[in-house]
Amino acid sequence: MNYIDEIKGYIPKNEQEKIDKETILSNIDNNDNILLRENTVAHMTSSGIITNGSFDKILFAYHKIYDSWAWTGGHNDGNPNLLEVAIKEAKEETGVVNIYPLFDTMSAIDVIFVKNHNKNGKYVGDHLHLNATYILVADEHDELIVNEKENSGVKWFDIDDVMNHVKEDRIQPVYQKLFDIIKGQR
Repeated sequence: MNYIDEIKGYIPKNEQEKIDKETILSNIDNNDNILLRENTVAHMTSSGIITNGSFDKILFAYHKIYDSWAWTGGHNDGNPNLLEVAIKEAKEETGVVNIYPLFDTMSAIDVIFVKNHNKNGKYVGDHLHLNATYILVADEHDELIVNEKENSGVKWFDIDDVMNHVKEDRIQPVYQKLFDIIKGQR
């Protein structure tokens, strides 16, 4: 299924997702470079919330830009396979090898404001991430590797404690709706 059809077929869980889905589809319709970060206003990103097989732990990385423990994910950079990007980013940012999607479709859709920052010595202006999130299941015994370009730590957290380590208030409701889905798998 192509990414546009996947987004169109996504059933929003709440009003925020309904509005964000409309915003994402509008941006897709009006921009032929929505899969590229060269679109400096808004572009597609794919994220993963990584859980273990018991659905009681979350694997987060400490992201330098956000100065917080956070999910994995990144820019699609032209790749229309959102799930493939989420899995690739999860592997790159954590070192896990044994990882698979809990579901074949996205579990959340969000428009996320990204504040201006410097990355690799280059200024990046304020913009929007049009984000699809997948719940990924990883082997908690895989070796964890810090990707020093992206983060300064990788760690498993108890699902009921992880929010105590997230400094970004804006993203907490996004994480919580995903944690609720994961807890429902127990």
